[in-house]
Amino acid sequence: MTDRMFRLLERYQKLDTLIQRARTRRIVDPLEIAWLRKRKLELRARLASLLPSQQWAGTRGL
Repeated sequence: MTDRMFRLLERYQKLDTLIQRARTRRIVDPLEIAWLRKRKLELRARLASLLPSQQWAGTRGL
């Protein structure tokens, strides 16, 4: 695994954590969650372009 892929995976996991935190807040901001999900999907697409074709194809990750 390259450094770039590792950094992208770390950011992907951090976005996961941020989404979970945003969902459990007392006042939920749907726009923030939508923005975080969009960022996560963008990162997923970048990772998919770096990995073999079938490795990320079946994952949902949302």
